[in-house]
Order: sequence, then C-alpha cells, then structure tokens
Amino acid sequence: MALLDEAIEASGGLALWNRLTRFTLQLSVDGALLTQVSEAARFKDIVAEGCFRRRIVRLTGFADAGRSGVYRPDYVAIENSEGEVLRSWNNPHQAFQQEAEETFHEEPYLVFLCGFSIWDYLTTPFLLAHPGVQIEELPPWHEHDQPWRRLQAVFPPDLVAHSPARTFYFDAAGLLRRTDHHLFGMKVANYSSAHQSFCGIVIPTLRRSLTREADGTVMAKPSLLDVEIFDAAFE
Repeated sequence: MALLDEAIEASGGLALWNRLTRFTLQLSVDGALLTQVSEAARFKDIVAEGCFRRRIVRLTGFADAGRSGVYRPDYVAIENSEGEVLRSWNNPHQAFQQEAEETFHEEPYLVFLCGFSIWDYLTTPFLLAHPGVQIEELPPWHEHDQPWRRLQAVFPPDLVAHSPARTFYFDAAGLLRRTDHHLFGMKVANYSSAHQSFCGIVIPTLRRSLTREADGTVMAKPSLLDVEIFDAAFE
C-alpha cells in the first residue's frame, strides 16, 4: 500500500471523510506568534466551528460575548452577535505577507492565523488526495529513534495559499508526526502528537510549531504556535 493510502486509512479512511462536512472543536492556541498581541491570552479556551467543503472557520470565546471571528481563504472578519462586520480584511494571505510588521498586532491577524491553522490540521492527510496536489515519496527520515516516511506535496494556489510546498512525516502506524513548511518567511517544523479518534476520524490533539535553521536543525524554543484540542465532533 502506498504511503498516502496508509496515512489516510490510519486517520479514518477516505470513505468516512467524504461523508463529513462540518466540525466543532474545543481548543487552546498559544505561542510566540500570538503573544505579540494583547488579546492573545483570550485564545486559551475557544470554540472553532467550520465547514470542510466551503473552507470556513468561525471562532468564538476569544472576545466579548457575542463577537466572533470568521476565516475564509479570501476573507477575515470580526463580527458582532447580529452578524454585523466590525472589522474585515480581504485577501488576508497576501495582506499579511505584505504588511507583516503592522498586521501582527491586529486582532484579525489572530483569527487569520488560528483559522487557517485549524483548517489545515483537520484536513491533513485527506487533502493530499485532492487531484490537484502533486505528491512524491522521499527517503525515510530518522527522528526520536524512529523511521518516519515522508511525502513531499505541492498544492495548487487555489487550495493552499500560505505554504504551497510542504513535507509530511508519518510514523510506522501511518499517523502524521511532523510537517515542514514556510510561514511568514520562516522555515517551520510542525510536530503532531497525542492522536485521538473523534467520530471515527483520528487527529493529533497536540501541535507545536518550531523554527528550522538553514541546515534543517529544529530549534526547541521558542514555540511559534501551540495548539491543544480538548474535544472534537464531526458530522
């Protein structure tokens, strides 16, 4: 069985995944990329709801009662309880890359960062089966005294905008353990652990993003982004 097939099967299988459309998560998000913003502490206990097919993530619990953040690949907004848009950004991936220094201190930046991260976390490895994704199996990698098999993937621009080229590492059970990619000009290694099954879908409940040096060395500190999922539901 090919590595991608093994990884998808280990995460619940494509047949089940294709029947699902929505998700709800209870989670905490922390890390150096958030601590630059005074509101970052509010992301310690939030709810994320979204749609896989329409690529929408709505975040609640990080702001005043009734307010929420909405992430789409082409749009980020802060809304009140009536759905009125209080702040918004069009083409956020492009805007945040071009205006990184200014936007890192804005609340929509947190919604953007958390929104696309959550959507990416939940759709891997299933998204690799998309017909527009180019994949290639690389030689195995040894880490933590384990051989991890690797897939290099290149995503089409309309599917993943912030880091189209990535390398995925899978353990002997076919579970995702690490992803290498670029984020805001930085080389990042995103580690996955504590996998659990929710509604038949297996996801890592702990994610930690660390900086990679030019020679590939992973820096243990600081952690750029820490995500802990407490509960998840899929339908």
